[in-house]
Amino acid sequence: MSNVSINPATGEEIFRFAFHSDVDVDAVIDVAQAAQLSWKTRGIGERTALLSRSGQVLRANAERYARLITLEMGKPRAEALAEIEKCAWNCDFYAQHAADFLADEPVETGAQASSVVFDPLGVVLSIMPWNFPFWQFFRFAAPALAAGNGIVLKHAKNVPQSALACVDVLRQAGMPGGLAGAIFVENKDVARIIADSRIAGLTLTGSTGAGAIVASQAGQALKRQVLELGGSDPFIVLADADVERAARVAVKARFLNAGQSCVNAKRFIIEEAVADRFTEAFCRSVAALRIGDPWAPETDVGPLARADLRDALHSQVVRSVAAGAKLRIGGEAVEGPGFFYRPTVLDGVTEAMPCFVEETFGPLAAISRAKDADDAVRLANSTEFGLGASLWTASAERARRIMHQLESGAVFVNAMVASDPRLPFGGIKRSGYGRELGRYGIREFTNIKSVWIEATDLLPAPTDRRKSDASCHIAPEHDQAA
Repeated sequence: MSNVSINPATGEEIFRFAFHSDVDVDAVIDVAQAAQLSWKTRGIGERTALLSRSGQVLRANAERYARLITLEMGKPRAEALAEIEKCAWNCDFYAQHAADFLADEPVETGAQASSVVFDPLGVVLSIMPWNFPFWQFFRFAAPALAAGNGIVLKHAKNVPQSALACVDVLRQAGMPGGLAGAIFVENKDVARIIADSRIAGLTLTGSTGAGAIVASQAGQALKRQVLELGGSDPFIVLADADVERAARVAVKARFLNAGQSCVNAKRFIIEEAVADRFTEAFCRSVAALRIGDPWAPETDVGPLARADLRDALHSQVVRSVAAGAKLRIGGEAVEGPGFFYRPTVLDGVTEAMPCFVEETFGPLAAISRAKDADDAVRLANSTEFGLGASLWTASAERARRIMHQLESGAVFVNAMVASDPRLPFGGIKRSGYGRELGRYGIREFTNIKSVWIEATDLLPAPTDRRKSDASCHIAPEHDQAA
């Protein structure tokens, strides 16, 4: 059986591939397991040195990898390049900090020596989406590999060349062959892989529906799992905020990657006193966005990744307008080849409308008006999702109070929500569970083991696991790719 990937800017076929048989998949898992058994015995310095080398490979081939992202899922060139750089940054970050994050932690117990240690779990199944085809993989892979795990990658079937390229980056960096292997299988075949005794755990980034299915399968197999699922992030602007700046940032927060990100701002909840001013400023900037060839440097918004995604978004627009939302801008597909949809703004959105209740995965912004700050918080929390939230206010005291009231895995004050290697990333409610990135992310796929040593003659020789022969440089600022 074969499948094809389509250039979303033209609708043309760009790559054809065959799905793997059960025998093929078993072979990939076997190789990954064998490689991981050797990999986990290598010193942390050796592992992180190769991780640092992976960042160098990414940067050396940035144009080629960015072009691949654009061809397969339509991301504008500047954003695709930023995605590759962010992957390299993540490799650098864990190359520098993994040894500290995984260092044994002494615990006072009254015994001669007690500690908590962090051992790798084994081979982890990575089920990744198409919207950030490199970043989603390296966001997980860098800490997982640093911790000593192996990887089997099941990527979205519309980005097969990106899947192969991600794995090849690690090969070029000098990591053991097969330590990370890519498989091409139908979604219905994933349950068998999850149940395989050689798979120690899994991570999935995708829709809430897919997460629920995979979580059930992993639960049956009693496998460790991290799920980063859908989002309907609120972007809250209170009356004391810098409204003009908030409106400028809001455009990027919503229309980055043509609105195809779990942490894109989706529901714009504006305090009534400044709602008209925000909406006018926001709509002016949205109207200026340039749609077109995603590889052209002047393009701001590329196509949606697939025709069905464009159709689903248009359905949400039509149903929301029928329910009483006011169409301010857009609301239609762009004529011609490809899967383009005009950046769209709906005003007067209420809690019952589809664009408020459902996750909108495309260039659609929904503006709701709140009576006051308390009403804004209520509206923000009135969702089944809980990934991120952006809060705009000039009052530090108000920000400290509200950040605890918002039901989300992250709150960004006077900034757009983004993932960052230095901070844990993940959600609550139906946005999933577990964390990626930061100190917490690297420990998700480790065995957090308690060690108690009573006899002094069994005490190990002192070591400092924090020492690493890997060197890297962390740039102070990076584009927020996701």
